[in-house]
Amino acid sequence: MEKLSTRTVIVTGGNSGIGRAIAGAFARKGANIIIIGRDEKKLRETARELGYNAVYQQADVSKSQQVAAVVKAIVEQFGQIDVLVNAAGFALGVTTVMPLQEAEQEWDAVIDTNLKGSFLMATAVAPHMPRPGGRIVNISSIAAFTGGSRAGSTAYAAAKAGVLGLTYGLARELSPQGITVNAIAPGFIASTGFTGDWSEERVRGIIEQTPVGRGGHPDDIAAATLYLASPEASFVTGEVLNVNGGWLFGH
Repeated sequence: MEKLSTRTVIVTGGNSGIGRAIAGAFARKGANIIIIGRDEKKLRETARELGYNAVYQQADVSKSQQVAAVVKAIVEQFGQIDVLVNAAGFALGVTTVMPLQEAEQEWDAVIDTNLKGSFLMATAVAPHMPRPGGRIVNISSIAAFTGGSRAGSTAYAAAKAGVLGLTYGLARELSPQGITVNAIAPGFIASTGFTGDWSEERVRGIIEQTPVGRGGHPDDIAAATLYLASPEASFVTGEVLNVNGGWLFGH
């Protein structure tokens, strides 16, 4: 795959887990990397570790004013944005036995970052993308199809299913302009903030159901993202790339 030294790539949630692996993969290809997140200390440390071609912008992607401000700053510095990877997200347990007000609060937090944040970033970035050649990659989840692996995943599953709908809608709008929009649905990815504290029994049960016989690694998602952002993927849009080792297929 070609060097990316002339391309500018934004990765939201790029200071940890899957987002960090994606930012690192693009950085090693020579792209100009901008990671976005809420924790300035972690952002600063991650950008330093990624190398000279990585910078950061602190923002809460669920806040439109903050999104507009960081995108404006990025465009002023780099001129255009070639690739947007929406990887920011987290999960909170939400169940029907929770007090309604608490459930609503947790639901809103999950939807705001995972789904609304992806929408705001795409809407703010799209006007500054090359036509043709722009790439948007949204990180969804296997939970969009399964509802999660256990009770309490309702908000996260709904948010990630919404990311798929967002992907389809954006692809319908932007593909005629030469901007492709795709999603990746990771399965079990070990050693991330989502799965790092899962019990050995739970992990073993998942791997037993996974045909390739192992858990995923953030680099597996990064490799898929590099492909979808590449010129070789110019005829792929509105697609959901399942990267789950065969834990679930046929979707």
